[in-house]
Amino acid sequence: MELEPVIGLEIHFQLKTKSKMFCRCKNIFGDVPPNSAICPICLGHPGTLPVPNKLAIEWTQRMGAALNCELATVSKFDRKHYFYPDLPKGYQISQFDQPLCGAGGLEITVAGQRTTVGITRLHLEEDAAKNTHPEGAKYSLIDFNRAGTPLMEIVTEPTLTSPLQAKIFLQEIQRIARTLMVSDADMEKGQMRCDANISLRPAGSTGLHPKTEIKNLNSFKFVAQALTYEIKRQTEAWKQGVAPETQSTRGFNSKEGVTTEQRSKEEAADYRYFPEPDIPPFEFTDQQLGTVRANLPELPLKKLTRFMREYDISEQGAAQLIANPGLASFFEATASELAQLDNEETELTAKEVAPLVKLSLNTILRQVSDLADYQKITPANFAELMVLVHQGRVNQGTIAHILQEMARTGGDPDHVINTLGAAQVSNEADLAEHIAAAITANPEVVDKIKAGKEAALQYLVGQVMARTKGKANPKIVATLLSKKIKL
Repeated sequence: MELEPVIGLEIHFQLKTKSKMFCRCKNIFGDVPPNSAICPICLGHPGTLPVPNKLAIEWTQRMGAALNCELATVSKFDRKHYFYPDLPKGYQISQFDQPLCGAGGLEITVAGQRTTVGITRLHLEEDAAKNTHPEGAKYSLIDFNRAGTPLMEIVTEPTLTSPLQAKIFLQEIQRIARTLMVSDADMEKGQMRCDANISLRPAGSTGLHPKTEIKNLNSFKFVAQALTYEIKRQTEAWKQGVAPETQSTRGFNSKEGVTTEQRSKEEAADYRYFPEPDIPPFEFTDQQLGTVRANLPELPLKKLTRFMREYDISEQGAAQLIANPGLASFFEATASELAQLDNEETELTAKEVAPLVKLSLNTILRQVSDLADYQKITPANFAELMVLVHQGRVNQGTIAHILQEMARTGGDPDHVINTLGAAQVSNEADLAEHIAAAITANPEVVDKIKAGKEAALQYLVGQVMARTKGKANPKIVATLLSKKIKL
């Protein structure tokens, strides 16, 4: 019997508002001292009253609009009861039957095929605190900095059919969150978390079987690996006639690449939802919701298509850019600056501008993205640097050093190059001494070149580059070496 997977995802995003969801404490969970951003409200003290974060609500609606969700005209918060040490009130303020965003869908492309992943709902809630269990200790530590921080949850329909689809969908969702600037969505830092639900069924059937929920997956790679393992495990169970009959919760062991059973799944009734009595329901007009949709920026999939068409770059390069909205904007501004250089003053033609755009793309992805802070580098100065590289005035090997100095000082490339002494050496007289020294020091390599092994020439080029500390023009060096050896 042929089986097919049925996959649904539950995705949480930490919103990067300045304050928490229901109080004025700073939203600074992460690399800060434990319990340094807390107050009676987020600690759940009796008698305290929550005040909803307006910006978190607006951002949730923006995300819902980007996912083509129905935006609710009436929405409310609810109390979701469960008892863990990291939940100080003994309940979580979440949303149950009237979320901010209802049904929607997101189109993704997998192996050249476009498919729409259904969205069940998108709601807003507060996060719990963070438990730490020191190895070997008989106690746990709790950091309440995360308690009460705004958390957005997206629940998909069970319409995903492969681990690859799930991975690509998550990557697209991450790009959207970053484009909207509602979350940094770094999975390794816990700013984006995923629970994956999976079951199998006979191919072609429409019924659903008890699902297995894989909790707290913190990378795209682990999501795909965990789902792949579950497909294999559940397939074996079906073949042996012991297909899952009840829902279960499992964790993923990334070191061994396997899932392990944790506990049985609670039903919604276990949480004893009821409307949050301290927060009245919200009402939104059609005009307000229409404004939310109208003010959406260009979304990643549309931008990806435009970048490929407009700048003639690969899908991979475009995808890497739009994963970082700041870099994407920097690239577009640079491309705009380069387009204006097609004039008599710069002696650049339209044919030369196109490869400059691709040079800019590669440099941004490989070197600018590695800079801790590139904000002082203006697109105009960066475009000027690319022209200098194109004209042979700057060696590729010195770009990183030049960019670091430009990022530090904000200086223009000409000034930085002169300060660093990084101008490329192309003058034959300046290179003659280094070329002669490389030939003299490597007679066996010279013999190989004379014997027809021209690939050995690159070794001598490298020797000259080393002697000039990377400043020599490698093309001119190669030409001069060939000329000298043949003489």
